[in-house]
Amino acid sequence: MVREFKLPDVGEGVAEGELVSWLVEEGDTVTEDQPVAEVETDKALVEVPSPYNGTVKELRAKEGEMVPVGDVIMVYNVEGEDDLDAVGADEPAEAEEDAAEAAAEEEAEEAPETPSGRVFAPPSARKLARELGVNIENVSGSGPSGRITEQDVRAHADSGGEPEPATAEADASAAEAAAADSGAAEAESASTDSGGSGGQMAQTIQRPEAADREKTLAAPATRQLAKEKGVDINAVPAVEQREGQAFVTPEAVTEYAEAQQQAQQADAQALAAGEDRPREERTPYKGVRKAIGDQMQKSKYTAPHVTHHDEVDVTGLVEARRELKPHAEAKDIKLTYMPFAMKAVTAALKEFPKLNSSLDEENGEIVQKNYYNIGVAAATDAGLMVPVVKDADRKGMLQLSSEMNELVAKARDRSIALDEMQGGTFTITNVGVIGGEYATPIINYPEVGILALGAIKKKPRVVTDENGEDSIEPRHVMTLSLSFDHRIIDGAYAAQFTNKVKEYLSNPKLLLLE
Repeated sequence: MVREFKLPDVGEGVAEGELVSWLVEEGDTVTEDQPVAEVETDKALVEVPSPYNGTVKELRAKEGEMVPVGDVIMVYNVEGEDDLDAVGADEPAEAEEDAAEAAAEEEAEEAPETPSGRVFAPPSARKLARELGVNIENVSGSGPSGRITEQDVRAHADSGGEPEPATAEADASAAEAAAADSGAAEAESASTDSGGSGGQMAQTIQRPEAADREKTLAAPATRQLAKEKGVDINAVPAVEQREGQAFVTPEAVTEYAEAQQQAQQADAQALAAGEDRPREERTPYKGVRKAIGDQMQKSKYTAPHVTHHDEVDVTGLVEARRELKPHAEAKDIKLTYMPFAMKAVTAALKEFPKLNSSLDEENGEIVQKNYYNIGVAAATDAGLMVPVVKDADRKGMLQLSSEMNELVAKARDRSIALDEMQGGTFTITNVGVIGGEYATPIINYPEVGILALGAIKKKPRVVTDENGEDSIEPRHVMTLSLSFDHRIIDGAYAAQFTNKVKEYLSNPKLLLLE
């Protein structure tokens, strides 16, 4: 029997994920719990396991596509069951749609003097074709029912195969026929997700953005026009024409081809002028980068941000860390200043609990948290991530340090679990690690506060001794920047909280009492 596999909920609150890569291909035999795909959410990269033993019949999502949770991404021939059984017997509507699509394909293929329209190739073959600059429609398939394999793509690229030249008369008739009925004889379902675009060598030339679909709605004449111009029709942006569906038009094909040609000419001119790279490069704004941007935007435009700046003499903290560092190394633990800051913040939150809360806007309630889950902002290749150390108030300095180091390492190699980045009540970010002093950090919404630690630098300070005499001495000074949600926190309250953090950092022995 044929079974459908829908994208599961890969984490609390996650509504969709980007299918980064398939780990299997059509025709592969898989076992239950075997990873079949890598999916990137707004938090992490996760492997999706197979729910069945069986054979992969069809991959319904393409690499790079954003897939909503619950959408079918794969179809199986379940082990020991008949392949001829209908998919989703309890879903006649879907069966009727599949039958209608098949009929449309057959009609398109029988149309006189037009191409077949649909190209049968797995995502891996399509990706390879794009990398090799091969028009997938020009490749002859050697697989079952003419399916194109990766070997077919490589063979075509090695042979230097090109589409047959078209006459001006055929070009005109193709465009005319497509214009008369741009939606006639569609053979496939549409996908309008946009992919990445190439670089841009000259500022006056805008490189075309590739739609990078696996399935495209277009009239046979439009497909013929694309073939004549050497354009991959799956890369041409589609436009909405009727009934909410998007089609590729002959005008879009022509515009895309001209833009490609202009961009290539600009590249050639720049290279001839001695430039070794494009003047501008474009990458897709999606995945973790987009999720971070969406979260930052939501926070900034939802919570009225105010940032309180201050500085603290941490000479005693520097000495305490220097003294404790060898003991931590003996236990194979790297001791940084962050665990001290986490302990100081946790102690201060107990005295100023409003900063350990959130605002439930839907119910009109301020939710005060009586637990202390401290997020630590970490810079990764994929963008800013915030691992959360749970119950920080119940852990000692070395345990905090060890757990934090492990979580940050997992965030950077993208192996961190979603629940390890959820449930935070307050966040600390360290801008000092890259030499920064002051910052205006954006609150990790729905939290109401975030503290940025600046670099520790030697500065001259007036020091009063036991006899009340003043002297100027070089001291280790750290800057603090506290951003807070002014709907919940008043400026004076934020300053008092910061003063309490300063007290613990300037005299770290007080942390022994916590």
